[in-house]
Amino acid sequence: MPLRPSLLISLLPLFLLIGLLALNIKLFGDGATAGPNQLALMASAAFAALLGLVVLKIDYKSMEHKLIESIGLSMQAVLILLVVGMLIGLWILSGVVPTMIYYGIQIVHPHFFLPMTCLICCLVSIATGSSWSTGGTVGIALMGIGKAIGMPEEMVAGAIISGSYFGDKLSPLSDTTNLAPAMAGTDLFTHIRYMLYTTIPSIVIALILYTIVGFTRTAGELDRASIDLITKTLDETFWISPVAFLLPALVIILVAKRMSALPALFLGALAGGLLALITQQDLLAKLSGEPFSFLNAWKTTIEIAHGGIKLETGVSTIDSLLSRGGMSSMLNTVWLIIMAMAFGGIMEMTGMLGRIADAILSGVKGTASLITATIASCFTINVTAADQYLAIVVPGRMFRAAYKKAGLAPENLSRSLEDAGTLTSVLVPWNTCGAYFSGVLGIATLSYAPYAFFNWINPLVAIAIAVIGFRIRRL
Repeated sequence: MPLRPSLLISLLPLFLLIGLLALNIKLFGDGATAGPNQLALMASAAFAALLGLVVLKIDYKSMEHKLIESIGLSMQAVLILLVVGMLIGLWILSGVVPTMIYYGIQIVHPHFFLPMTCLICCLVSIATGSSWSTGGTVGIALMGIGKAIGMPEEMVAGAIISGSYFGDKLSPLSDTTNLAPAMAGTDLFTHIRYMLYTTIPSIVIALILYTIVGFTRTAGELDRASIDLITKTLDETFWISPVAFLLPALVIILVAKRMSALPALFLGALAGGLLALITQQDLLAKLSGEPFSFLNAWKTTIEIAHGGIKLETGVSTIDSLLSRGGMSSMLNTVWLIIMAMAFGGIMEMTGMLGRIADAILSGVKGTASLITATIASCFTINVTAADQYLAIVVPGRMFRAAYKKAGLAPENLSRSLEDAGTLTSVLVPWNTCGAYFSGVLGIATLSYAPYAFFNWINPLVAIAIAVIGFRIRRL
């Protein structure tokens, strides 16, 4: 019969993982996600399985079955990643992203770019209920505009993520917004209303910080000559037209109408390929190196869908900005997610994940302590199980009885699950969300994390509100 792991045994694989990841960052820097971190997760999963086999007497076949089952949970995320890679390549080719950049850099002021970026993503994510769809569509265009006006990319990525997760957390269309109250035992709109007490102050603080950073980071005037060169080159290379805005509008409408993200993004990618064949014939001929024909254009479009686009306009800013995309560009991220889910599956199967959570729960004394323990547990599971859904489901199941026993209304639990489970997932490099945004935006997770102000301010605000006892609803 399998034995229950001790806290020390449960923490050993986590300590090994953290040590290997820290070593990888020191040795490889941003390149750690291109292979070293995947190997660290694999080694940690193997170590956890070895402890399960030798110390806890767990059957290997059972662990292997759980590992495969855990990886299966990530397959939707993997498919979305591959489709987003294709969408990015085809939206660049079709002129969608270049059109957004073309108009965006002419109307945006660098001092207000970061708060405007955050607000735009807030609105889109509220409409769609999806942080992933927001980051994979308007997010990539905003990254391009930020680079064109000289704003550090990690700051832009942080603002995109803050806005994207604001809507993911509050929108009734969001899967996590529906999942959290279901786990806690409250209804959807009570949950949303109760989250406003922590969410609104957090986004206001984030917007103030983005405004301050924007003013301190861009003290001078825009380099108008550089802006003119970029717009002129974009106009000469692509067919630039407001018509291109119809494609992101299509994706936003489909997701807002409750279509799943995967088919909505896939339709957006197909529309991008079709638009490219109609409007970008000169560019397709140039990229193929042969006179335009439908077969040559089709071949080039397929190559870009799987391998990305590589531009040679002579303007380095545009070439580095728009030479990207393709399904193959997401393979490192896919590999990272698979290894992370393998580690999480072994940790759950051996009981180590539950043992760590129990240790956190054992120190609970009072309302503020209980809410803080919930937030800490959600973050811990985001780190160990590498999936935001598990970071909502596991603490939701574990703490539900504790909240009832403490006389706290279930919306206290549902709010805490979102304040930490949803928001901290994107701050962990090997979590499915952290890996996704790093792959889509092209910025290492630990580089953008300090600038994802909303995502780390919100859990702190939630703890502060619990400590002072503000709006803590009781049964």
